[in-house]
Order: sequence, then structure tokens, then C-alpha cells
Amino acid sequence: MTELLQWARYHWQRLVGGTPREDGERPYNYFSLLACGGKPSRTPRVAGKHRVVVPHLWPFKDEYEKFSGTYVNNRIRTTKYTLLNFVPRNLFEQFHRAANLYFLFLVVLNWVPLVEAFQKEITMLPLVVVLTIIAIKDGLEDYRKYKIDKQINNLVTKVYSSWIQPDALDILGECVLKMFFLDGICHIETSGLDGESNLKQRQVVRGYAEQDSEVDPEKFSSRIECESPNNDLNRFRGFLEHSNKERVGLSKENLLLRGCTIRNTEAVMGIVVYAGHETKAMLNNSGPRYKRSKLERRANTDVLWCILLLVIMCLTGALGHGIWLSRYEHIPFFNIPDPDGHVISPLLAGFYMFWTMIILLQVLIPISLYVSIEIVKLGQIYFIQNDVDFYNEKMDSTIQCRALNITEDLGQIQYLFSDKTGTLTENKMVFRSCSVAGFDYCHEENGLIMCEPGKGCLGLRIMAPSQNQQTLPEVSHRQETDVVPDTRLLDKFSQITPQLLASLDETTPDPPLEALYIIDFFIALAICNTVVVSAPNQPRQKIGLSALSGMPIKSLEEIKSLFQRLSVRRSSSPSLASGKEPSSGVPHAFVSRLSLFSRMKPASPVEEEVSRTDHSPQGSGTSARPVETEKRNSDTDVTDSGAEPLPGQPLASSLCYEAESPDEAALVYAARAYQCTLRSRSPEQVVLDFAALGPLTFQLLHILPFDSVRKRMSVVVRHPLSSQVVVYTKGADSVVMRLLAAAAPDGPSLEKQQVMIREQTQKHLDGYAKRGLRTLCIAKRVMSDTEYAEWLSNHFSAETSIDNREELLLESAMKLENKLTLLGATGIEDRLQEGVPESIDALHKAGIKIWMLTGDKQETAVNIAYACKLLEPDDKLFILDTESKDACVMLMDTILKEIQKKNPASPEPASLSEGLHQPPAPQNSGLRAGLVITGKTLEFALQESLQRQFLELTACCQAVVCCRATPLQKSEVVKSVRSHLQVMTLAIGDGANDVSMIQVADIGIGISGQEGMQAVMASDFAISQFKHLSKLLLVHGHWCYIRLSNMILYFFYKNVAYVNLLFWYQFFCGFSGTSMTDYWVLIFFNLLFTSAPPVIYGVLEKDKSAETLMQLPELYMSGQKSEAYLPRTFWITLLDAFYQSLVCFFVPYYAYRGSDIDIFTFGNPLNTAALFIILLHLVIESKNLTWIHGLVIVGSILSYFLFALAFGAMCVTCNPPSNPYWIMQEHMLDPVFYLVCVLTTCAALLPRYGICFTIKRVRDIVGLESFKQLLTMAVRPS
Repeated sequence: MTELLQWARYHWQRLVGGTPREDGERPYNYFSLLACGGKPSRTPRVAGKHRVVVPHLWPFKDEYEKFSGTYVNNRIRTTKYTLLNFVPRNLFEQFHRAANLYFLFLVVLNWVPLVEAFQKEITMLPLVVVLTIIAIKDGLEDYRKYKIDKQINNLVTKVYSSWIQPDALDILGECVLKMFFLDGICHIETSGLDGESNLKQRQVVRGYAEQDSEVDPEKFSSRIECESPNNDLNRFRGFLEHSNKERVGLSKENLLLRGCTIRNTEAVMGIVVYAGHETKAMLNNSGPRYKRSKLERRANTDVLWCILLLVIMCLTGALGHGIWLSRYEHIPFFNIPDPDGHVISPLLAGFYMFWTMIILLQVLIPISLYVSIEIVKLGQIYFIQNDVDFYNEKMDSTIQCRALNITEDLGQIQYLFSDKTGTLTENKMVFRSCSVAGFDYCHEENGLIMCEPGKGCLGLRIMAPSQNQQTLPEVSHRQETDVVPDTRLLDKFSQITPQLLASLDETTPDPPLEALYIIDFFIALAICNTVVVSAPNQPRQKIGLSALSGMPIKSLEEIKSLFQRLSVRRSSSPSLASGKEPSSGVPHAFVSRLSLFSRMKPASPVEEEVSRTDHSPQGSGTSARPVETEKRNSDTDVTDSGAEPLPGQPLASSLCYEAESPDEAALVYAARAYQCTLRSRSPEQVVLDFAALGPLTFQLLHILPFDSVRKRMSVVVRHPLSSQVVVYTKGADSVVMRLLAAAAPDGPSLEKQQVMIREQTQKHLDGYAKRGLRTLCIAKRVMSDTEYAEWLSNHFSAETSIDNREELLLESAMKLENKLTLLGATGIEDRLQEGVPESIDALHKAGIKIWMLTGDKQETAVNIAYACKLLEPDDKLFILDTESKDACVMLMDTILKEIQKKNPASPEPASLSEGLHQPPAPQNSGLRAGLVITGKTLEFALQESLQRQFLELTACCQAVVCCRATPLQKSEVVKSVRSHLQVMTLAIGDGANDVSMIQVADIGIGISGQEGMQAVMASDFAISQFKHLSKLLLVHGHWCYIRLSNMILYFFYKNVAYVNLLFWYQFFCGFSGTSMTDYWVLIFFNLLFTSAPPVIYGVLEKDKSAETLMQLPELYMSGQKSEAYLPRTFWITLLDAFYQSLVCFFVPYYAYRGSDIDIFTFGNPLNTAALFIILLHLVIESKNLTWIHGLVIVGSILSYFLFALAFGAMCVTCNPPSNPYWIMQEHMLDPVFYLVCVLTTCAALLPRYGICFTIKRVRDIVGLESFKQLLTMAVRPS
């Protein structure tokens, strides 16, 4: 439907109007209200952790009134300002900045008559300009939010007529009571919340789906108790209590969130749980994170040094003024008394002069620096986002810069932490191998398909999320959808026919165990998932109720008839205790044995073949990972093809599979390749087309979804052949293997067989992992009805808990998922992205240490690490895998000693203990070490007592691989390295399990791909492929750092150079705080005449070309070492500024010495020479001058002369006692003026030009030779 259900009432009331979209659809975005009678069910906030939700009906009227005062209305507001409070609140926020407070203090100080240095209005001008610019920016941003809020709050909704004056207009969270769609389920998109465009399934509260009668709003007598509002999108805990005190658990599967879109559902009835700012969407809307860059922190420190310098200069002026006055204390001409006749003492005059000098020399503190930095960063972001090299044509996406204030940090990264699946690999799964009943079946043909260039797909549709949530055109990936069966397995599979089974009866020996394993294995692949099956080319409709909105509904009877017409009655499904007859055509003898492994005696051929396999394991594959189903945020839409049609069913080629993860899609396609086709799925049943056995309908009893703690998922079904309750489980081998039923090698024959199968399967798993395959184990368990009923009762109790639901559900899952029988394992290939090895090699050469943090098993992670050149074949690989803390300590100490013994260049523990913040330089000789650490050992290593030793060890290694790492461990690793080593860190990932790692790092980068958009939404920058990272860091990161570093230093330079002209003049005017130039020129010099060139420099400067930076990654190390902006660089810049100010003052001074030039005429050549020196200084510093640089510099010079000419002609008495009349006009006719300006400029800049020229020549020569050596090494045969 178009907007979610627009609920019925006696008469439709238009509360507010909405704005249709261009395509004619109204942008739904918010849920409409339910109809439960009375006013909308408001959600009061109660004391404690819970909240009670009741309808405004007579049974709950007293309870409703009790909480009515705590209701939250549904109006949202994300703006900070209103028309009335904009000015005071914005000023209040701006004056939280120390720099603004400082300049406000100077403005106030200038109003004190005894210390006044300038005309009062002039002092206010710089601060007013800066505050105005920032206020305009803040106002525009807030107005944009206001328009969005207005559009949201003005959406249309319709409420039940007796709900008078509803405050909650839209429903933000609904507890679903009834859905008018097949089987009481609906699908939602949450792209507006978490960026995921894949469809998610939601269903009605348990019990309502089975009702044939409609839910009567006026007879609704249940209450809801749930947790208080929180921002966890993946959690909802509560229960619905009926009038008979029966409780039904509520979870996220029953909750419709504000901000998501309902698809393919005609109508929904629900009850409001959270509204307005208490919804999860609003609680997650915390706005962009503010990060302060390393360069900005360095600049803040130097601002403090400038303040100290200003204090010293002012103290010098105060002391000089006091001494000067003491020499003429008895001469009235120099010591003018106050109006009351009192003469100010030299000491008090010096005190006043200190504050006068503070006002006069205020320009030393760059008030416009931070505004200029923001403008420069916006320009840098613009050029980054418009770099065509970041464009991904397949996904039609480019880089996103989500953080605007840390671009320069991209050029200083020292440690890089990367996820594996979807980040280094494509996250496009290809079924490569499987092990069933201890036999390995290679699917080499699938690997050949991957190697064939240009192969398109038959029907895989990647729902690539984007900001506008529009799906991309269908993209083909044939290697993912076309699974070529293994011939041996296919032969065995083809033998499972009704004819074979028909010969079996009660007296026939048990059928071969291997056949049963094969059957259950592929059943598990097909149904143990959350794949949504639908018709092909079916659009994700938002089915509108336009016809309903035009209906004149006037009574409850019409409302009931309306929903009766919308209702879709479902066919009855088998009950829990039912024991239906097996499907026709399947012999009862086979059915009675299908799941009874306890009575089964394996056939001798199987034993012989397993025995052979034990000595000569088979296998080959290429890329897998056991736990990686945890990445469930992708949207893979695949179209089935190739199976035979069923009566009354659509062709297999007309089926569309939509999976939450690429793993699930790959396994479903593998099952389909062996003619085990998933036909349909509903909350009650799953239909398979199983080869010659025909359609099999499994009653779906329960689903335990995947989570990162259990690392597995399970489905509980009633088998259509045996009518038994069967649990199918798939998950990480490290977990599933521990949950298998006990079996002894010397036990009964079946247990012996199980032991051999496990041993063979483990060997196959190890082989898969060594080939880089993602591995999963498949297992099953048969339960009696009594066992299942007992478990289900306990599970329902856990579902109705609120406080400790997760713990109880985990305990319940453990009771179900044990005593499993291993069926087999799968190996899925996830190949490397294009350009990953080259990018990692370049980043290594740039001095960046790279860690791979993955949930994969050790062998898979190491294989990928070698494939992507994270580890080199010559590296000495150390594996840190222990079972205890003491063993971890001993092993780390042993490894560290071995590295230090073979590589003297490695850092000593003593040096690291003194300062862990100094990372060692990259090792160019000696032992190259790589470290692999498992998740369990990582728990010990991250403990406070072992962190230092662990970091000492990792500092000696070229690369570190953390396998079996949980999302929490990933973030802890990044946090530990960042805080203890004091290095710049970058984390990159693509899935929800990478979010915490991305947020902890200095720079977080999300990859937009198969895994949804959660990582992107939490990141500072978003790219579509890992290979883009090298240019982002080595080129744009380097440029941004160099540009901002030099621009900040330039700001300090020009301010110090210019303000010192005023300081030197004090030695010739008795330290009286007088200026030799007009106040307006003084203010505009920094505010106007010299402000634009450094901004252009900060945006356009390129010290090296992009090609050079990519060919020589070693150049990136200068940013890591902060060579462009070190403390010594700052002080050298200030010394140069002092020198240039001395030249700029004393050359004109001696040129005009002995003449009759007045004070303001003397100041004019000083200002002009200073302007030329400061602008040409920037020209010398620039390595990449463009016509834009020339235009801005010429424009600055022209604006100065035009202002001086106009000011001298028109503003004769604007600022008494100064008189600028015709000063510039007279000077422009005087040849001495030009000679003074030229000589002053040349003398001031000659030393810097000479030094810069010499350094450039030396660097060019060294750089050329280095480049030749690199080329020689590259072509040298290995």
C-alpha cells in the first residue's frame, strides 16, 4: 500500500496535508494509527524499565487516565532554532568557542576610555563579520531541517472518529494485530532507518493469525507491557496480555517501525507503542558526529603560543611606555593630566597601556582562521566527491564524504583495520564444495565460470542501496546463480527415486545411510534460511488504498465489512500434534525409517567408502567462512530457473529468491541445482520440490534466527514424510561441532560411523579453509512431540520476559540446538575484489600497518591474507592460539624474543614501555613477521594486564590477522591500538558488525555493497570498492594534509608579520599604542585583502601530481610523521615572519628618514610592501600555480589599491584624528614609493626564495634517483 494503513473511522478527517512525490506516490514514511476504539493508544512513560500500552477503552479507562499526563505527541522537531530564539541561541552557541569569547572581550575592552585603541565601531567589525557568516550557515542548515520536519509533520493520516484531538498523529511503532495479506505476514523496507533495501518479514502477534473473525476495535481488551524507548533497531521486548491473563511474547518481528515502508500488503491493524521523539527512528537521529582532526588540535596548541607571544609583546609595550613616561614625568607636554587635574603615574599608565596593546595587536590571533579552515575543507570535499576515479559504474555510485572536518586526517593514517568479507572480497558467493556423509564433492566447474570474463547472470538482482533508495537495473552474476552439480553427487542423488524406495518394506533392510544424509542435507540447505520467494519481475509495490480513501464510511458495520473484503483466508495448516500421512507415492517403509537413526544400521558399501575417504580425503574449493552468516544486511535478489514445473505452481524459472545474505542465496541455489527447489514460504509452512519425490510441504514450527553470539541458525519443522519434529541447524563449524551428539569410536556401529563422518568432515573443512572458502556445517536433530512441546512452553516463557530476554532465549536455544547429527559441510567462494592486492601493497609501501579483523576461521583468514598480499610468502608467520591466559603470556613472550633475535631492527620492549605512542618504522630488512591471533586468545590479549605486551608484539609485525573476532572485539582492538600507541587509525568495513569498529577509529570508512548501508551510515567516508582507498589516502589524503598544514602556517605567518609592523612602530612613538596606519585599512588588511589567496591555496594546491603520489607511495610517510606541520616548523615560520616584518618596517623607515613625511603617509608604503610580501610569499610556497591563483592574487592587490584610492578621496574625516586624504594618490605619483616597495619585497623574500629553491632542486634530484631505483626493483626478476 502507498503509506501503510490509513485507518478507518466514522468519518474521514483530514488532520494535515501531505505533499505527493513526483512519481505520484505519497512518500509514506510513517505508519498510520490502529483502530482499537477511543483515543489512540497512547504510550505513557512509567517509572522503571517498562512501559504499559493500553487502548482508551472502558476496561482501561482508569489506567489510561493515570498515565495521560506523560503522553508524548507525535510531532517531531529536529531544528535547534525558532524565529524568536535564533539570534540569542546562536550567539550563545558561538560564544562557547574560546576564540569568539576572546574577541568579544577585546570589543568590550575597547569601550573603556582609558584603554581605547580604535574607534569603538571598528573593533566590532571583525567579530561581527565572523559571527554573521557562521550564523547564516547555521540558519540555512536549520531551515533545511525545518522544511523536512514540516513535510513529515504534514503527512495525511486518518483516525477513528471517537479519537478526539489525537496527539499522536502517525504511528511510529505498531504492534501488529492483523494483516490483510496471505498468512498474516508483510514485508518492509528499512532503508530510511538502517539503509538496508532488502525486504524484511514481519508477522502478526501469535494467535491473531489463526483467527477467522476480524479484530473488533471496540472489543479489544488486551494490554501491552514493553521496554522503555531505546535506539536499538534490532530489539523489541515485551508481551501482550489478554483479558484472561494469558501472555504472548512480542519481539521485533511484531513491530513496525517509523521510517520504514510496507510492501505488498493491503492493510495493517496495529496499536501505537512509541510516538514522536520516543520512536527508534528519532532516538537514532543523533546527527553527524563531530571529530576534531589531529591538525586542528596542533593548530589550537599554536594559537595558545600566539596568545603567549601576544602577552609578551603587550608586556613589552606596557613596560616601555612606563619607562618612557618616567623620563618625561615632569614635562606636562608628554604627561597629560586627567580632566580632574590628576596626573597618571607611569606605573598605572603602563598597566593601561598593556590593555591598549592587547587591542592594538589583536590581529596576532587569527580570528578568521577557523572560518577559512571550514571553507577550505568544503572545497576539498567537493574535489574528492567529483573525482571520477571513485565512480563505480556497476553500482552507479561514487564516494560519499559524510564528515566534513577531518579530511586532513586521511593523510596521516598509520594503522588500518579492515574487515574481510565484502571489504576485501566481493561478497558474491559461489558454491564450490560440499561434504556430505564424509564424502567430499568438488564443484570445479563453478570455479571455471568465475574465471570466464564477461559472463552475465541469469537473474541475480543486487538491490544496491542508495540515498534515494532506488534500485539499480538488474545486474547479472551467472557464477552465483548457475551452480554446476558435481557428477558423483548427482549420480547418487538421482538414485533416490520412488522406484528405489518402493522396493522397501518393513522386512527390507534399512536403506543406505548416505542417501538419508543427502536428502536431509539438501532439505537443510533449502529451508534453513529466511529466503523470501515471490514471482519474478514483481515490483515492490506500495499497494495504495486510494479506492478506500474515497469510500464514504459511516458506521462500524461498514468498517467491518471493509476489512472482511480485504481479508484473505488462509488454508489450514497441520497442527503441532497432527500426524499426517506421508505424501503419496512415498513408501511407508522408507518413511518410518527416514529419521530413526537410532535403529539404523549402515550399509557396508558406505562403511567401505568412508574408510577409503579417511585415508585419501578428497577436496578442492576456494573461499568460505563459517560464521559469516552474521553479515545479514545485504539484499540479494535471485531468480530461480531450471527446475521442472509443479502442477498449479509457477515454473522454477519464474521464482524470485530474495535473501538477507548472499550465503543463503548461494545455498538455496545449490539445492536447486540438485532439484531440491524452494517453492514457497509462509510463517506456517515451506514447500519444496524434491527431485522425483515431488512436492514436500514442511510445517514450519519455529525459527531461531542467526545471531553473532550463537553463530548459527535453526529451523524446527514437521517432516512431511515421517511426521516427526526435526531441527535443521547450520552455522560455524567451531560451534556446530561442539553441539553434536556424543559418539564413541568403540561404540555401536552407528556411533562409529558418526565418528568417521565427523573426522572426514573436519578434514574437508580444513581443506576448504586453506583454499579460502567460507565454511558452514549442516546438522539435524529429531525430537519427539513431547520434547518439543516442553521446549516450546519454556521458549514462550522466555519470549514474554522483558528484562533478561536475551539470556533466556539463548539458554532456550542451547536446549534445542544440541545432540545434533552432523550431515555435512559447505564451502562457498568469495573472491577478492578487483585491485585489492595492488592497493594493500601500495598501502604497505606507504608505511601503513594493516590489520585484518574477521569472523572467519584461521585457515580461511590466512589464505585470504596471502591472496591479497597482506602477508607475503617470505613472511615468518606466528600463530597466537591458546586456551588460557598464562599460555598466552608465555607464547607472546616466546614469539617476541624470536622476532627480536632474528631482527635487531625490531623495537625493544624497554623503548616501547617508555613510550608506546611511537610506532616503529617499517622494517626494510631482517625478519618480516606476520601475526595470526584467534578470537579466544584475543580475549586474553585485550585484558589490561596483557595489552602492553600484545602491542609490543604487534608493533614488530608487518601485518596482523585477527580471526574469529566478534564485533565487540574488533572495536576493542582499534580502541586499544589508538589509545596506547597514540597513532592515527582507520577502520574500513561493509556490514553491521563493523559499525562499532568504524565509529571508534579516527577515520571510519564504509563500503557500500552487498551488506546494506549500516556501515556507510556510521562512517566518515563511504566508497564502493576497497581499491579506491589507496587513492583516497595516498593522493587526496596527502593533498588535504599538505594544503591545510601550509595554509594554517601561512595564517600564523601573515598575522605575525603584519602585527609586528605595529609593534616595531611602538619603539618610535613612546609605546603609546598608536598606529601608523588608518584603522579601517588595519581591519580590512586581514579581513579582505589577504583572506582569499590562502583559501584558494588550501583548496587547489598540489605539491605532487596524482600520478607521482600513486607511483611513489613512500611520499605518504611525510604525513604520518607530520613533517609539514611540526613544532619546529611553526617556530621557523614565526622567525621568518619576524625577519620579514623587520625588513618591511626598517627599509621604508630609512628610506624616508629625514624627510617631512607624516605618520600616515609613512604607514602607506608599509602596508603596500606588506601586502606584496605576504601575497608573493604564498606564490613562492605554491607548487601548482593556476590561473585561479593569479586571478585571486591580482584581485587582492587591485582591491587594496581601489580601496586606498577611494578611501583617501572620500573619507577625509571618517576616523579622526587620522586623515587619509589623497595619501595613496600622492604616493602613486612618487617614484620613491615604487622603489621602496620593490626593494622591501625583494629583501624580505630573498632568503625564503633561496632556501625553497635549493630544497626543491635537492628533492628533485633525490626523488628522480629514488624513482629510478624503484623502477629497477620492479622489473628485476625474482
